[in-house]
Parts: sequence; structure tokens; C-alpha cells
Amino acid sequence: MPTIQMTTQDFKDKVFDYETEADWKYKGELPCIIDFYADWCGPCKMVAPVLEELADDYNGKIIIYKVNTDAEQELAGVFGIQSIPTFLFIGADGEPMMQPGALPKHVFRQVIEERMVAKAG
Repeated sequence: MPTIQMTTQDFKDKVFDYETEADWKYKGELPCIIDFYADWCGPCKMVAPVLEELADDYNGKIIIYKVNTDAEQELAGVFGIQSIPTFLFIGADGEPMMQPGALPKHVFRQVIEERMVAKAG
């Protein structure tokens, strides 16, 4: 399954509606990674194929969403995105974890294995 483009409305529908909920509660069934990126960002372009590979490798276990910060400025503002890429990891327990910077594939795998899919099983 490829990565999925996400709008602000998609985020409210599938992840968390920050306009109606006071406390964080993840709506999704599967753990997810949300990639806050921009088309002009070099490091974002470098990590994009890694995310596509991970989406295939962990198909059915996690979902990888992509949020274009230029198009979805409201959502980027809500999370205080200062640098891109920034990743929002949401594990099986629904707890969010932010991580800025282009991460190497082995770091993504480590976070996915230790904090996301391990707790799901």
C-alpha cells in the first residue's frame, strides 16, 4: 500500500479532530506515521522513497500519511511544524511522538518495531 496524501480535513476525520476534542484521542485502527513535508524540500525528497518502501513492508500493520505543509498550513500550524520533514509517529497505544529531520531507514524501522507494531501484538 503506498503512502496516502492527507488534507487537514482527512486528519480531523482519520486521526484527531482538534477543533472538537480537548484531549488527544487517536481515531485510527492501525498505528501511523504522518510525514509533514514540502515539494521543494531536498531532505523530504530523499526520505520519500524510504517511506514508500516502509509502506509496502508494513502494509496492513501501519499507515503512512503525507501532509504537504504548503497546502495544509493550518494543520502544520496546529502542530507547530518549524522544520521539514517532521514526522508524527502514532503507535498502537495511540500516543503521539514528534520527530523532526530526515531519518535514515534503519531509524524508521527501529521506531516502527519498538514503539508501533510491537505494542499492537
